Amino acid sequence: MFLKTELQWNVVIPAESLDAKGLMLQKAIVVRLLDDFAKRKATKDLGYLLALTTIEKIGEGKVRQHTGDVLFPVTFKAISFKLFRGEILEGVVHKVLKQGVILRCGPIENVYLSSSKMLDYNYVPGENPIFMNDKNSRIEKGVAVRFIVIGAKWLEAEREFQALVGIHADYLGPSPLV
Repeated sequence: MFLKTELQWNVVIPAESLDAKGLMLQKAIVVRLLDDFAKRKATKDLGYLLALTTIEKIGEGKVRQHTGDVLFPVTFKAISFKLFRGEILEGVVHKVLKQGVILRCGPIENVYLSSSKMLDYNYVPGENPIFMNDKNSRIEKGVAVRFIVIGAKWLEAEREFQALVGIHADYLGPSPLV
């Protein structure tokens, strides 16, 4: 699910970047904020940080005594993406394993669909392994699959989420070819 949120972060501008012209200072603050935003990648509460939409307010700077750097409180709006239990989403298969498949869904690289959560499908080994059911519906590399989120786990060290999903409900599974 996409979330729109308002955040307040502190942006530190090095002393050598300070200029008497206010426009250069604003540019330095925005560039540093965008850099910090990209490095943070994701948070446990908000999910993956996708886009900074608007800067609402740049507060008054405070000089740090020992370094001379200036700290500015910045309030801005952003869009993020986070999985929620019970949510129906679509992902693309990028790995087929005997125990299930790994999908990508938006910025999330590790969405696991276990073979036990796709009851009608059987594993077919080979050079390009697939899962196939009696109706010749195939789950293979590159196929889009609609799924329901069973659970999501935040990994602090990697700053990313992993998810367990299933296709055990109506209108879920590989998307029909158009």
